[in-house]
Amino acid sequence: MDETELHPLYNVPQIQVTYRHPVPIFQRPKIRCSEDAARIARETWDVNRIELVEQFKILLLDRNYSCLGISEIATGGIAGVLTDRRIIFATALLSKATSIILLHNHPSGVLAASEPDKKMTRELFAAGKVLDIHVADHMILTSNKYYSFADEGIMPD
Repeated sequence: MDETELHPLYNVPQIQVTYRHPVPIFQRPKIRCSEDAARIARETWDVNRIELVEQFKILLLDRNYSCLGISEIATGGIAGVLTDRRIIFATALLSKATSIILLHNHPSGVLAASEPDKKMTRELFAAGKVLDIHVADHMILTSNKYYSFADEGIMPD
């Protein structure tokens, strides 16, 4: 093999990250309180599924708490959903989010935060610190109510 020929092992594709937001900054909804976040989440949630299966989404925010978008991370079953932390932060990094709000629904209608919900919040909060992405809140939604970890004072410090 001649030196100018590359072995197939070295023929690696280049990865390029781009970002374009179709909505001008001044037109993006701003999150001032948990009620604003719950309203945006409900507008994007499939009403036919909120009482059927558990879903996990993130609300992506810029430095001014303007909404960059909402992303569905995972859909589970009746009693739970598995979330991949790498997907959460990859999505946040690719959208240039500086803060995120974690969102999931409880099809049962029970708004209490479970121990696994609290544990995951602590873990994601710690991971966010490493990446300089603030996990501002974790909200549990039902078809007509919500529970905010921040409002209840149980977000990690």
